[in-house]
Amino acid sequence: MRDLKMLAGSLSLLLLLACEPEATAPDVDDTPYSYDVPAGFPIPVEPAENPLTVAKVALGKRLFYDPILSADETISCNSCHRQEFAFADNVAISPGVAGRLGMRNAPSLANLAYVTVFHKDGGVPKLEIQAGSPIEDVNEMDLSIFVAADRINALPEYREQFLRAFGREADAFTITRALAAFQRTMISGNSAYDQYSHQGMSTALSAAQLRGRDLFFSDELACSTCHSGFNFTNDDFFNNGLELDHSDDLGRRRISLDSLDIGKFRVPSLRNISLTAPYMHAGSLPTLEAVVDHYNRGGVGHPLQDERIRPLGLTDAERADLIAFLESLTDEAFVEDERFMP
Repeated sequence: MRDLKMLAGSLSLLLLLACEPEATAPDVDDTPYSYDVPAGFPIPVEPAENPLTVAKVALGKRLFYDPILSADETISCNSCHRQEFAFADNVAISPGVAGRLGMRNAPSLANLAYVTVFHKDGGVPKLEIQAGSPIEDVNEMDLSIFVAADRINALPEYREQFLRAFGREADAFTITRALAAFQRTMISGNSAYDQYSHQGMSTALSAAQLRGRDLFFSDELACSTCHSGFNFTNDDFFNNGLELDHSDDLGRRRISLDSLDIGKFRVPSLRNISLTAPYMHAGSLPTLEAVVDHYNRGGVGHPLQDERIRPLGLTDAERADLIAFLESLTDEAFVEDERFMP
């Protein structure tokens, strides 16, 4: 029943955020934003409702770092998504207003322009409406988006910035679209792995990282069946054999209401994985070593775990090589990029 009530509330919010008011003002700065697309990456597909402009991105960045979006004006999006951690966090569960804790570990925001569904259970279908969830969640920012709009419109400089970006004042539609615009620019693809694979730098990977790469893409380990493509994720949902010690979080089942989806979560990208500890949906595994050990022993034997989760038989040397490869996916330039700083 609790899941049904939460689902109904989420659907109502999604419908609200998806509706674009008809009236717009003509004086809009529609200078297009130019993506910096790394080698080996496709050009992001922008939604027709929210073409990227310089003005929208600048506004979204301001909102991202502004605690005005939280009930007590102490929490911003950046509080849980910090650039030094590839816009993830370094704690299992990030505290919201008044120190309240939710259920899930804060994910990295890198490469959201390529993600097809959002949240670890896939409950949000597009980035343009995702921000409404944390803003209104009682354990995160705990603020009605209508109140947030009133606060913003009371500030002349903010009001002018919204008019310049969207042709109208702040509202549920423009707040979420501005935040989405900024997040779409957070593209990360300049790791040592990318330099070796796409930029012709033959010395970018160490011998251990090359051995780890071969293991990662091998049929024996089959890591790349889930962590596939340029973003190292297939965006699918599966049960990876974790013990469900967070009883209120049943994963994909909260959205599908299908009991076979208990413990299924969206496959995360492995890009910048060395910066985003702790790991898993509730931050239950503290290190990359713990993650590799989990898969090496074949999970905990959850009755619904995916058949691909099985003992791997890695030696200590192979385990170290695999971790070295995962570390090669770190994009140092991304976490130091001034374009994403306040």
